[in-house]
Amino acid sequence: MATTDLGGNRAQRSRRRTLALRMRRIMRNASVQLRRLTGYITDAMPRGLYARSLIIIIAPMVLLQSVVAFVFMERHWQTVTQRLSTAVTRDIAAVIDIIETYPQDADYEQVIRMARERLNLNIAILPPDPLPAPAPKPFFSILDRILSEEITRQIGRPFWIDTVGNSNLVEIRIQLDDKVLRVLALRSSAYASNTHIFLLWMVGTSLVLLFIAILFLRNQIRPIQKLAEAAESFGKGRPLPTDFRPRGAIEVRRASLAFIQMRERIEKQIEQRTTMLSGVSHDLRTILTRFKLQLALSNDTKVNEALEKDVADMQSMLEGYLSFAKSDAKEETGELNLQDMLDHVRADGKLSGKTVRTSLIGRPDIVVRPGAFRRLVTNLTSNAFRYAESVEIVARNSKGWLTLTIDDDGPGIPEDQREDVFRPFFRLDEARNLNESGTGLGLSIARDIARSHGGDIRLDDSPMGGLRAELRLPV
Repeated sequence: MATTDLGGNRAQRSRRRTLALRMRRIMRNASVQLRRLTGYITDAMPRGLYARSLIIIIAPMVLLQSVVAFVFMERHWQTVTQRLSTAVTRDIAAVIDIIETYPQDADYEQVIRMARERLNLNIAILPPDPLPAPAPKPFFSILDRILSEEITRQIGRPFWIDTVGNSNLVEIRIQLDDKVLRVLALRSSAYASNTHIFLLWMVGTSLVLLFIAILFLRNQIRPIQKLAEAAESFGKGRPLPTDFRPRGAIEVRRASLAFIQMRERIEKQIEQRTTMLSGVSHDLRTILTRFKLQLALSNDTKVNEALEKDVADMQSMLEGYLSFAKSDAKEETGELNLQDMLDHVRADGKLSGKTVRTSLIGRPDIVVRPGAFRRLVTNLTSNAFRYAESVEIVARNSKGWLTLTIDDDGPGIPEDQREDVFRPFFRLDEARNLNESGTGLGLSIARDIARSHGGDIRLDDSPMGGLRAELRLPV
């Protein structure tokens, strides 16, 4: 007995474990399907604030109108149609009772006259032919359903009705013992036909409210769009739009004011840095001038040569520092022709004895700070010309982005040091970004200019075996 109970408990535990595993599997599948559905909905949702705001307004409006329409149809439209159809069917039943009660009147003229004058029904007595085949039922017709139910309930005889079409009449045929009764009734007598006016009013008022909401939303979204344009222009190194000013809702005004203050602080900081380094450079140049004068008066030729080399290196370093300080200096934006710039770079490469190939894909004109952009490209190409024999430059301007790729067959830079060469004053043994008299600022200035235009520079392996420098920025 104990052995049997033990085996039963084991079987129950096994069934419980199986059931628990199935439930976990079902819950896991349901969770996956829910995540997929949520992902589909998220992908289908619009990205813009304007479209999302419209959905926030339209969705509750549509839901409210749907509920109101459903309640109206369920409580009013259906109720009124039910009462009208009941009354028409009751009149038809009364006519049938008269016809069957007084069959001696073969022509039924009095019945037809009373039905027309008193009941507003146009009736006719037809031969006992078979009823027509049932007409196709409309997809949505309260009259067809309710009228059929009332005829079945009150008369209980074979019938045929025609409620389809745009006619103002409803035709009803009822099979009697030895004849067929045809009844033509006004559609408005059996159907609440004026309900469409309510629906038209409901849809019309919704469209008017939606139009007003769109107008107000456009006025509220426009300041946000202007703020985004101003931020994008500042990120590309361009001046603010002429019509930009804080406006709109309080929160948008605060964001616009904060952006303007941030921009002013950044520009002031850049100006202070430029002024400071310019002053330092000026003071050091004065000292270097004294050194040069003293060297000119000295008679020790060997010592003079070494000191003159040091002075020349210091002069080069000062020029590099000053150039780095001025790389963010304010320069007005303007149009630059990429084809002309590439031709100039190719000519410089030929003067250096290098093989240079250039190509341009897309429009040649871009809007940048021309002087700074030329200097950026010069810094990148001079590296390639210094350490490579063949250089290929491809400029691609499409879809609002400029991609400038510079490939060479030089020695390249190790992957773990490609970010280090962008640091100011970084010197790398056997580096290809500077020569013996360099300061390590060439690539730093290039990336600084690229980022001030809203772009960046990335180094990678080149298909030619050397280094690839890729510049990408919005235009």
